[in-house]
Amino acid sequence: MSRRKSAAEVFDALGERYEDAFGQVPGQLDALDWLTARLPGGARVLDVGSGTGRPTAEALVRAGCAVTGIDVSAAMVALARTRVPQARFEQADVRTYTPEPGGFDAVCAFFPLLVMDQPEVAAALDRMASWVAPGGYFVMATVPGDIRGLDIEWMGHEVTVSSLSTEDHLARLADRGLEVLHHHTAPFQPADALAGPEEHLFCYARRGLRQVSGPDPVPTAGRGS
Repeated sequence: MSRRKSAAEVFDALGERYEDAFGQVPGQLDALDWLTARLPGGARVLDVGSGTGRPTAEALVRAGCAVTGIDVSAAMVALARTRVPQARFEQADVRTYTPEPGGFDAVCAFFPLLVMDQPEVAAALDRMASWVAPGGYFVMATVPGDIRGLDIEWMGHEVTVSSLSTEDHLARLADRGLEVLHHHTAPFQPADALAGPEEHLFCYARRGLRQVSGPDPVPTAGRGS
């Protein structure tokens, strides 16, 4: 069997083809609409697994946010800097990244944790939750399942993937002080013949303020909810 590729190797090879296949995930676009409606101008946002910068960093910049994107792929970082020059992008791994003090008003994590071992998925989720400042938001998406070290072929590349179940994601976020305001799963068919259908889990969460003025409204189904 040939050597399984790292996330950096896979996404260096995919480049803009990833955006072509996954750039219009309805649940991700809904999550961005929901988040940007709640963030003030100048909000500091971290985009973990920023890819080509589209659609996440682009939507956040358009909403007036100060965006930092991190990605393990040098090719993705180079593309993102070209596509969304108003944001700042760094080549960095969520497992070792050290953000500036003070936390972020929001952290986005759309599918960055799959090509790693299951304990690393859990630890990365904990790390990202800790970067959300009081009153801030955490919005994420993944392919859920109690999966560890599954060898698959994805978009023409042999990779080993892991994940957590929906219940484990929700419990970990709650244990780290985040209130899950909304979650749902939805099927998605990527626009690429070498990528099969996927089930996506979306979670919207918030860290409470020291003095909470009132509950944050829970979204209903539909774009912009």
